[in-house]
Amino acid sequence: MALDSTRKSAIRERLGFYRELGIGPLYRREVSGDSLAQDFGQELVAVLETVADEISADQEQVTQEAYLPTGDNRDAKLKVILRDIGPDCQRCKLAKQGRKQIVFGTGDPHAELMFIGEGPGADEDQQGLPFVGRAGQLLNNMITAMGLKREQVYIANIVKCRPPGNRTPERDECDTCSPFLMRQIRVVRPKVIVALGATAAKNLLGMSDSMASLRGRFYDFSPPRTAGDADEPFETKLAVTYHPAFLLRDPRQKAETWKDLQMVMKFLGLTPPAKAKNEGS
Repeated sequence: MALDSTRKSAIRERLGFYRELGIGPLYRREVSGDSLAQDFGQELVAVLETVADEISADQEQVTQEAYLPTGDNRDAKLKVILRDIGPDCQRCKLAKQGRKQIVFGTGDPHAELMFIGEGPGADEDQQGLPFVGRAGQLLNNMITAMGLKREQVYIANIVKCRPPGNRTPERDECDTCSPFLMRQIRVVRPKVIVALGATAAKNLLGMSDSMASLRGRFYDFSPPRTAGDADEPFETKLAVTYHPAFLLRDPRQKAETWKDLQMVMKFLGLTPPAKAKNEGS
């Protein structure tokens, strides 16, 4: 049944009036007998159901178009991803295991360097930002030693909810969050990604080698595209180093981490501050 905009508007108002009265949803009620009234009633319900579906589809399309950023507005595109996740994501069991909020990501949407960790801890879960606890302070020092500020990089995690007791995220939890992380990477389009720790490295690269085997080289990395993705595919470099939380437990590995960061700095043409050159952050 084809409807012009005037009829749709009138029916929309009528359906809204019914909803305000608490009438709905529409349904067919089977009655005994075979009367003209019954046939007419069922036909009317069928028409109204069709119209309601059309109106709902129209409204959803308008809403999606209103939220669809154009051009290279990366900040707006990241906000669309956050909106798609929702403020109370229930897609995996982490939602029911004590997490307080989604920890999406933070930093410059045009950053050349992106750090990806494992998952939020207690401080991150409380503040809604990645790497703000003790490990985050060490990461800030690492970024400073590279000659950058935290605001100049982009920081995210493999999973966006805190695993209970800061346990390692499980495979299904990582897979659930992965499409959103891949979208973030495609929006930011960094020149280099640094995977912090084994969990981040193994999930991004799909490899189960030891940290000793994964470190010390660049990998070509192209984030897989998802359905409806309109961004152009791209390829970036990915390096692996130790997670700051691991360095807090074993400071002896800081020198090795500094070697990894120097490799990244050389690729990006970064010069560290004079006092950082011999510190081996």
